Amino acid sequence: MATGKSGHTRPARHRDAIALLKADHQQVKQWFGQFRKTSEAARQNALARDICHALRLHTTIEEELFYPAFLEATHDKDIHHEAEVEHHGAKELIAEIEHSNASDDYFRAKVNVLAEMINHHVREEEKPGGMFAEARKARMDLIALGERLAERKSQLESQDKAA
Repeated sequence: MATGKSGHTRPARHRDAIALLKADHQQVKQWFGQFRKTSEAARQNALARDICHALRLHTTIEEELFYPAFLEATHDKDIHHEAEVEHHGAKELIAEIEHSNASDDYFRAKVNVLAEMINHHVREEEKPGGMFAEARKARMDLIALGERLAERKSQLESQDKAA
């Protein structure tokens, strides 16, 4: 157990970088599922906004902190580069979704394709032999990295609220 800034005790696994990133994956997966089940335009817009926001934060902390640490620890350019390219494609689709809404003929299709892209990316990161397994094998300091990821994510969320 670790003590957070608020003085509350929390399990150390919540600070682990991989646990933090997997929690993001689960949240977005849940929202994609809700999106698929709703036909209400306002709900689709809200879910798409939440999905895009979460993915922007997630891709930023991965690209700024996790991916460079992974590459330094493993020297595995193939896994690293594939993840970066997948992010690039997802970010382009995110931008399109953010500039549209449920009244756009292609809105639902774009969100569904984004879900497929993200599901593929998550499977790649989380599979045996994938980025997360290789990070653990390389004995990266996932606790310290998790703290940095959480801190950076908090900074980004504060910036978004101020904007």
